[in-house]
Amino acid sequence: MTSSRLEAFSDGVLAIIITVMVLGLAVPKGSTWTDLVHTSGLGLLTYLLSFVYVGIYWSNHHHLFQLRPTVNGAVLWANLHLLLWLSLYPFTTAWLTETRVAQVPTIVYGLNLLGAAIAYTILQRTIARQPGGDRIREAFGHDVKGIVSPLLYLSGLSLSFVVPWLGLIPYVIVAVVWLAPDRRVERYLRTHATDVSERAADDEEDPAP
Repeated sequence: MTSSRLEAFSDGVLAIIITVMVLGLAVPKGSTWTDLVHTSGLGLLTYLLSFVYVGIYWSNHHHLFQLRPTVNGAVLWANLHLLLWLSLYPFTTAWLTETRVAQVPTIVYGLNLLGAAIAYTILQRTIARQPGGDRIREAFGHDVKGIVSPLLYLSGLSLSFVVPWLGLIPYVIVAVVWLAPDRRVERYLRTHATDVSERAADDEEDPAP
């Protein structure tokens, strides 16, 4: 099957995740800037961090499937595994906010981020194992950011056991690193446009089992 249905479903889930997170923001009881900061300040910051992460996954997910126009069952389940971790963002973000960045919620939030990163790597490698998967390997190369990010998540988890607030710093760093648009896929598509179209047609004629 083509990847369009998978992408549409994923887009819908990500939109719902963002909606649930914003609906969880506490509304200030007063009408002053002080009320906003005291009631919703932390919530807005944690929402922004999680929103950026959802946006990063949405963007990279779109780029990934530009290289894989057809999917099979293995890819579908790998994609659902990623959506499972992303769908936990509203819960872990809300818990982190309501407890004012307590130790256990900060650790759970970090585990959520790490789980989503691992799930995305599994999805990427599952696609790379399909016919025509060499396009993924060629486009992403050594993927330094993909290697460094889990290490930063682990450092954040370690810091959370010492001072929870410090544990958020590596998570912010990862978000900033990935916030810059990843041009690798775009460059690959520009230089291999004809080749990608031809091999995509071959994949449709000879789908993966």
